[in-house]
Amino acid sequence: MGVTALVMAGGRGTRMEILEEKPLLKVGGKPVIEYVLTALKNAKKVNSIVVAVSDHTPKTAKLMPQFQVSVIKTPGKEYVSDMRYAVESLNLRAVLAIGADLPLITGEVVDVIVDCYEQCGKPALSVVVPMETKEKLGLGGEYAFKVGNMRVVPAGINVINGQRIDEKELDEEICLLDRKEVAVNINTMQELIIAESLFAEALNE
Repeated sequence: MGVTALVMAGGRGTRMEILEEKPLLKVGGKPVIEYVLTALKNAKKVNSIVVAVSDHTPKTAKLMPQFQVSVIKTPGKEYVSDMRYAVESLNLRAVLAIGADLPLITGEVVDVIVDCYEQCGKPALSVVVPMETKEKLGLGGEYAFKVGNMRVVPAGINVINGQRIDEKELDEEICLLDRKEVAVNINTMQELIIAESLFAEALNE
């Protein structure tokens, strides 16, 4: 089974307090969304890629044709409602929703996540990272919560059965990945600086 990857690239990026659109922030000299798209294209379990843009991200939308991906314009209200809009409008089935701000993500990690979804047998899956790992990297954990005795942070990657997206409460699997590939996302200027440093380290490994 393969999934449709839905790249969420229509947010305001208000926490960044900058004029540049968040998906176009440069890491290693390239827009951060380019790393996400490359990873998805390298993933064996991704059948197609759709980028969700909005009026908040016109430059991102203009850049997308060069990557040969599908684009859908969403209302740009907030992440969950825009994801629901895209899934329903395109009548998507198995959907991997991913933020456009994960510069270290790889195709191999994407396949691990889809494998976890396929094996769990549940209609939804959320990827989380240990809070301890985020802190060691110098990254924030604004939406931390507990799984058992461990504090974890959402990675901004979910897999969902699109045909059930309107259900109020879906049985959800938690996929815990202690990997910097999913720990590093960019929500603040400090995180952008850290991401740039970690990206440089990854190139030298």
